Amino acid sequence: MAILRRIKGKLTKISKRQEKARIVKGEQKKIRGKDIPRVEKKEVLGAQETAVEKTKFYAAKAPVMPRAVPQDLPWGYGQDKIVLQVRDPWWIHAYWEVTNPTYERLKNELKNEFYGARRILRVYDVSQIIFDGKNAHRFFDIQINEHSNSWYIDTGGPGRSWCVDLGLLLPDGRFIMIVRSNTVCTPIEGPSWITDEEWMIPEDMFARLYGMGFGLGRSSPVGKGWEERVRREIISSPGVSSLASPVKKMPAEKKSWLVVNTELIVYGATEPDAKVYVQGKQVHLRHDGTFTMRFAIPNGKQVIPVKAVSSDGKEERSITPVVTKETR
Repeated sequence: MAILRRIKGKLTKISKRQEKARIVKGEQKKIRGKDIPRVEKKEVLGAQETAVEKTKFYAAKAPVMPRAVPQDLPWGYGQDKIVLQVRDPWWIHAYWEVTNPTYERLKNELKNEFYGARRILRVYDVSQIIFDGKNAHRFFDIQINEHSNSWYIDTGGPGRSWCVDLGLLLPDGRFIMIVRSNTVCTPIEGPSWITDEEWMIPEDMFARLYGMGFGLGRSSPVGKGWEERVRREIISSPGVSSLASPVKKMPAEKKSWLVVNTELIVYGATEPDAKVYVQGKQVHLRHDGTFTMRFAIPNGKQVIPVKAVSSDGKEERSITPVVTKETR
């Protein structure tokens, strides 16, 4: 019996080994036939899904456009024209174009006179008029060469209107206009003399501004005594009732009345580190070297000497405005 049990146990082990070998062979056949096991198949699908997910965020590169070569401005536009523009209160600038057919026409009309003519910019002062070519206040000529197409013009007078003709000045004195410019107005070189009552300031604000013009105020180096003396002199001036207005209000019972007075504003500029004296008294300069003062003017002649001294004390400049007032 014992022998039979041993034989039976060995047969059982052999059969189990054969079964394992059969299973291994079957799996190998499935792999060769591309029947991928479940675990490996899941891993491959995961890699594919990851690749698809990445493509969602793929940004295509923008097409590179060929670099455009900058083009030069043309020498001309094929039309007879002159344009005038303002540079500053004293200078204006003109640029122009005259076509070849225009010059050919002038040659045929003037014949030999064309070759003896001078090319001229005629500058007209047309301030506050409607210019018709003959009614300018004054004009002056600038001779140019035949190759010029622009010119800076020193007008010598700010705050005026200007118009320019480009033409030919013949030997006999006749002027042949070729083209006429637009009209421009140069600005004035200082504050405008036009005032508007809408911009009148309160008394306390003007007092502070007036004090700044004289170097007064809490931080003033000239002291409280001089400030009070200036205030008394201003208030005691004829016709001045306050620092804000030179017109004194009349009592309410007066039905009809009129008071007229005048003020003078003195302004200027120098080096920011210089010292400026007006009528012998030093005034405060702003950070850019400018200064402004406001005076009440009584009748008679007023002399207002202004002196600037450089920071090293070696240079001195003086300008003396003289103002005469007569009230009738």
